[in-house]
Amino acid sequence: MTLVLLRHAETEWSANGRHTGRTDIPLLDSGRETARTLREPLAQSTFARVLTSPLSRASETAALAGFPDAEHEDGLLEWDYGEDEGLTTPQIRDRRPDWSLWRDGCPGGESPDDVAARCDAVIEAVSGIEGDVLLVSHGHVLRILAARWVAQPPAFGARLRLETGTLSTLGHERETRVILTWSAPAPRA
Repeated sequence: MTLVLLRHAETEWSANGRHTGRTDIPLLDSGRETARTLREPLAQSTFARVLTSPLSRASETAALAGFPDAEHEDGLLEWDYGEDEGLTTPQIRDRRPDWSLWRDGCPGGESPDDVAARCDAVIEAVSGIEGDVLLVSHGHVLRILAARWVAQPPAFGARLRLETGTLSTLGHERETRVILTWSAPAPRA
């Protein structure tokens, strides 16, 4: 089984570097166009299941990429940033200079281990599926999901930069779980 990860396309907050957890921000027009360009490359694969975060930026990306009937999966929701929702990293560090999302999490929100537990549950749920699976979700949660796929702690996700509207592939080399491709951009129109 291969897991194909699709990070939702661009929103105003992702373009501005704001932590966008549970706030349901719509895609920008440019993001919608990017999502449409993913339709052709994704149509070359057959997916046994397509799961998406229930937030509109992910489910709309899935629909525009050719999967309007993707199933909502709460485990794919973005990190709950609590009091840091809508803030940029520099704004957070004005208040907490040594802050690291990957170590500290967010007050009133989730810790890295909380997000990892959700990702572990998603991996467990899809592991029994015969065939490839497409997961459409958000930047930080997909980075932790990839870290957990390769048996790394959640903080390993900090080393996996993931752009909006990109595809990544998790699979196997023999019996070992590996990252096959990472943050591959949409083809240019």
